[in-house]
Amino acid sequence: MSLVEFIGYSASVMVAVSLMMKNIVWLRTLNFIGCLLFVIYGIEIQAWPVAGMNAFVCCINVYHLVKLYKET
Repeated sequence: MSLVEFIGYSASVMVAVSLMMKNIVWLRTLNFIGCLLFVIYGIEIQAWPVAGMNAFVCCINVYHLVKLYKET
């Protein structure tokens, strides 16, 4: 397995695990990490829709994490 494949599989696992979280902060954090890995993976395999969509989702996760942080 190449490093790029490992990053892709790791991204898939992180996103799947994030969706099992009850705590919204953990969900957003793990989902952010998974999406960031997908951005790296998408760039490496030159799959621009994968990289672009996941970069957008990363921004959404960061926005909501900052909003949650400010509320507490």
